[in-house]
Amino acid sequence: MTTHTGRWPAAAYLRALALALLAATQSGAAEPTEALSPRPAELQQRLDAALAAKGSDYAPRTEHRHPDGQPRFTNRLILENSPYLLQHAHNPVDWFPWGPEAFEQARRENKLVFLSIGYSTCHWCHVMERESFEDLAIAELLNEHFIAIKVDREVHPDVDQTYMTAVELLAGRGGWPMSSILTPDGDTIDGGTYFPPAEFAQLLERARDLWQARPEALRARAEQVARTVKRALDTQGQAAVFDDALIDEAVAALLERHDELQGGFGYAPKFPQEPKLGLLLDQALRTGDDVALDAAIFTLKSMARGGIHDQVGGGFHRYAIDNDWLVPHFEKMLYNQAQLARVYLAGWQLTADPDLARVTRRTLDYVLRDMTSPEGGFYSATDANSDGDEGRFFLWTPAELRAALPAEDAELAIRFHGVTETGNFEGRNILHVPVALETFAAAESMAPSDLQRRLIGRRTRTSAAAG
Repeated sequence: MTTHTGRWPAAAYLRALALALLAATQSGAAEPTEALSPRPAELQQRLDAALAAKGSDYAPRTEHRHPDGQPRFTNRLILENSPYLLQHAHNPVDWFPWGPEAFEQARRENKLVFLSIGYSTCHWCHVMERESFEDLAIAELLNEHFIAIKVDREVHPDVDQTYMTAVELLAGRGGWPMSSILTPDGDTIDGGTYFPPAEFAQLLERARDLWQARPEALRARAEQVARTVKRALDTQGQAAVFDDALIDEAVAALLERHDELQGGFGYAPKFPQEPKLGLLLDQALRTGDDVALDAAIFTLKSMARGGIHDQVGGGFHRYAIDNDWLVPHFEKMLYNQAQLARVYLAGWQLTADPDLARVTRRTLDYVLRDMTSPEGGFYSATDANSDGDEGRFFLWTPAELRAALPAEDAELAIRFHGVTETGNFEGRNILHVPVALETFAAAESMAPSDLQRRLIGRRTRTSAAAG
């Protein structure tokens, strides 16, 4: 196991404790936070000190607050520096960070471990927090019968890889939030992703009852899963020789799954799957395989016209929930931008298609503009939620476009993106390109180059209005 080192240094802890003691001597000082299960007084003092050190401007992320706005609950995650863990620092769940302390307590108390893995911009992580981890009854169930561990996959990708492999083997698919039931030694018994609250409570109750009735059977199952996970991870780490026959076989398998109507591979939800597109383009480059090239370019163009591609700001959302790439899951990941920029660039190099070059530039411009910190580093992701709703930042009404653009450009944008009063997503519009630019330009009696110039100016103004 890898221990998270993002704890408070001793000096910082002592300063925070001094602040807490000072605050306690002042009138109107906040009362200590509560806990649904008993905890040592020393730990409670550390948590209260950490909370006091956050200062008066701190806004705890929880629905459980005292009348003065202070959180009712504070757990060990307040001592961490991960943005994701801090989002859960005021859940009534008595979370532990990843590390030996949690597993030592699980073994000492002979309790199962509930492991939750996610990251700070994950929409369904937020949903499960709101529905389950803020629920007092579920929190009581977790605190009484489990040791609950919260992991930020961006801090511990090694932990994420191990337990995601187990979940994929058990459930046939993976994703975040990842939700796993472990033995006190950390081996996976059962796992999945997002669970609605009633289903989640049933999962916990079933695991609790089986652990009390048949612990050895659960340990045997977990040991079998652990052996299978080890074999899978060992295989992933082995070097292999790829000859032309094996590559041809992989390309043929991809082409069998290629969606010839809408692009991509398989059915919704649809992910860009950049390595697969890269393989097809590499095959075309090495062998002149036009079928592989056509499939890759068709997918690239289909994505570029869809709502998965931010038609205003550039860049791509993580995946689409429909077959037509229209409705995205609105978070944007840095790794998608990095891989897609390379794939679109490779597509342009093979075809000299200016549309692919434009998408490449706009994706990289987006990263430099919106995903680069003032210090020069890169942000890993942007949240799917804005203004309290999923995707609100990326949705438009005709009135909003008319307010953001000159009248003539607004009407052109409304027609070009198929914007309607009823919308295509919860009464609003995800901007997409329902008709190819050349076809639209001909219908408008415009040269494609003139239309492109109008669109570039429109994007600049709408991007400023959205920001």
